[in-house]
Amino acid sequence: MAGITINHLYKRYGKDKQAVVKDFHLDIQDKEFLVFVGPSGCGKSTTLRMIAGLEDVSEGEIYIGDTLVNNLPPKDRDIAMVFQNYALYPNLSVYENIAFGLRLRKLPKHEIDLAVKRAARVLEIEPYLDRKPKHLSGGQRQRVALGRAIVRNPKVFLMDEPLSNLDAKLRVQMRTEIIKLHKALGVTFVYVTHDQVEAMTMGDRIVVMKDGIIQQADTPETIYRYPNNTFVASFIGSPQMNFIEGRIIESVPGKLEFSMSRFSLELPEDCAHILEKHKQVNRIVTLGIRPEDVHLEELYSDSIVTGLYKFSELMGADRFLHMDIGQDKPLVMRVQPQFHYQENEKVNIALDMTKALFFHRDTGVRFTE
Repeated sequence: MAGITINHLYKRYGKDKQAVVKDFHLDIQDKEFLVFVGPSGCGKSTTLRMIAGLEDVSEGEIYIGDTLVNNLPPKDRDIAMVFQNYALYPNLSVYENIAFGLRLRKLPKHEIDLAVKRAARVLEIEPYLDRKPKHLSGGQRQRVALGRAIVRNPKVFLMDEPLSNLDAKLRVQMRTEIIKLHKALGVTFVYVTHDQVEAMTMGDRIVVMKDGIIQQADTPETIYRYPNNTFVASFIGSPQMNFIEGRIIESVPGKLEFSMSRFSLELPEDCAHILEKHKQVNRIVTLGIRPEDVHLEELYSDSIVTGLYKFSELMGADRFLHMDIGQDKPLVMRVQPQFHYQENEKVNIALDMTKALFFHRDTGVRFTE
């Protein structure tokens, strides 16, 4: 098995050599499930294709294990790739599709048969081995594509948005299947998605990308709770983090407050210390807080502000209330479904300031110790 080391990777296109991947530097551990996530055009699929050998490297190095693979063709990299569109041969049966790569390698017939049936058993597609792809559902076709990758017994699995063509229910099921597959095979998985829910539920680590640059690479928990900047904070999490602009003022000696037109909130000592360290007193900053850290007054007694109820979204076990607190965008809070109000009704709400984060107004970078 093998990890992957990527050193200062660039990909440039066109006459002007526009970089779509910029100084990408990352160590992917052996047996890790790593997810690249970001909006369309951020460079995540291009990076994956460079690892696979389907795109040339403009600058930098890629190692799979101890082998520099920049100039190796895909077939010599000991990787297997699963694509968004399955890439199955329509004229071949499921069995033949899974066996195709092994036959190219001229393996003995009995070894091919054992490998195909083992993969079919793991993926629960044994009843479909004689069928053509057109007679399979989307989920079954994706299992066949996974089977074709499994039988190669590669060091690394690369997956480029493999679930994006499936319906919502099937995506949830296949997410679980791919996680189980990773644990069963014990090899390195690198997975590309634009879906932050997939990233959060599947990855050991997540790499959040924007404009070809890594914004943050860390565990799902750390990225969710301590995003590096407002882009990561807004991209990861549904609903996204709330952002409120206000000024840091010294209300009384030794006490800092976050102040805007309608209210002021006293800052916990650790927040105050960080903002003093970064010389943000009397400056405008961006406060970030997750919807689940905004509470109704009767459930929480500190840091009370008054908002005007606008509308809500019922999500089954939760309700998302949208409150006007005097900013361009409403403040979103996650509450239990029984709470509901009339439009423009005044509601006292509380921000858990121990969970609040503060970001630079212009750069969007989070202030840290």
